[in-house]
Amino acid sequence: MSIDYGDRARLGLLVPSGNSVAEPEIRAMLPQGVTALVTRLELRGSSEAELLGMLAALEPAARLLADARVARIVFHCTAVSTFAPHLAGEIRARIEAATGLPALATADAILAALAVLRARRVLLVTPYIAPVHAREVDFLAAHGVAVAGGEGLGIDSNAEMARLPPATIRDQALRAAAAAPGAEACFISCTAIRSAELIEGLEAALGMPVLTSNQAIAWHALRQCGIGDAVPGFGRLLTLPG
Repeated sequence: MSIDYGDRARLGLLVPSGNSVAEPEIRAMLPQGVTALVTRLELRGSSEAELLGMLAALEPAARLLADARVARIVFHCTAVSTFAPHLAGEIRARIEAATGLPALATADAILAALAVLRARRVLLVTPYIAPVHAREVDFLAAHGVAVAGGEGLGIDSNAEMARLPPATIRDQALRAAAAAPGAEACFISCTAIRSAELIEGLEAALGMPVLTSNQAIAWHALRQCGIGDAVPGFGRLLTLPG
């Protein structure tokens, strides 16, 4: 028996309490010697109050991860970290002040991934209700990334998102690509949907890189820790340097 204790790096993840997908997907994307340790912050739905309320216990939760001597603390929720252009920076600053450890957020990973992929015009495919999807469009625009097409599915809770069949997400991405030619990447947003298994097939079908929230955070956290391993099976991004 071989047990991976994360002797190369331990990543500390802060995930929504209702999310049952991010952990297994991210752990599948980490190379040997890297592991993820997880703490939860309360979030089940998608209202503005619920999303911003996830930050209420940010510092104590981050300090619990710091006790485990993690290499980075990762705030991993797309809808919260992209809520406003400045919010990811504020989240990082709060975590770093509370723990003395370097931090990053899902929004940071998304922007870094789009930069390394040289994608400034994207399809945005989400499970979100309309206000959350629209805020993400605005977030990307604020950082110079145009959304060429795509849609949300109107799903409100993490539990519902986790039950979404991967085939539904695949079909959503294919519809978006057919309706909006000229995109340079397809971004399947949300940490709580089962999208990891779709990446390589969609890249082949669409002829463009496919980015997901969990894939982006795995790649960005690894590269921030100085780990450049290519991880096969999850698309082009996880083969690229930082």
